[in-house]
Amino acid sequence: MKLTVFGASGGTGACLVRQALEAGHEVTAVARASSALPFADHPRLSVLRADVRSPEEVGPAVAGRDAVLSALGARSAKPPVDVCASGTRSIIRAMAEAGTRRLLVVSAGGLSIDGGDGPLTRLVVKPVLQRALRHPFADMRAMEEQVRASGLDWTVVRPPRLTDGPRTGRYRTDRERNIRGGVTLSRADLADCVLASIGDPAAVGAVVRVGY
Repeated sequence: MKLTVFGASGGTGACLVRQALEAGHEVTAVARASSALPFADHPRLSVLRADVRSPEEVGPAVAGRDAVLSALGARSAKPPVDVCASGTRSIIRAMAEAGTRRLLVVSAGGLSIDGGDGPLTRLVVKPVLQRALRHPFADMRAMEEQVRASGLDWTVVRPPRLTDGPRTGRYRTDRERNIRGGVTLSRADLADCVLASIGDPAAVGAVVRVGY
């Protein structure tokens, strides 16, 4: 497949790029001009330096692609925090103009509290987390709203706290509720989950929760 990865300079984005190349895909990695890319050159890899907030600049990265993957994320919890919402708005517009349909975005498991959460997580951990990260979480909520309203074949992936652990493939997913006890996940396994979701019909139009 021909894939585009936004946020390619971050930990999750770099894992997506590496794993997609290992799987034989053709990858366009999009990053800011000032970002250092933590992966090596590859014959099936192209790099685009662009302002993700500009549909005109990201347009060439999404045209003719089988899927677009976004691992955009704020670098600070202090306002202003809008990279997810503004960047995704730009990506959606560029995809609509190019006729590209498949969009997968990484969000955060801490956004929601539901019956899948244990008592400690539901009553203590997530309320504290939502207060501490209220600005990044507001940005991600706005991003998710845009994705749902986009009319594209979308998937939102919500991981828990991310680590730099190895790729194991031993994670759980749920499209109805949060993962009970799934409080951590390696970025490598998150990338594995996102890539596996591209061709999963059940993941289209769904919020996929993932965790160990």
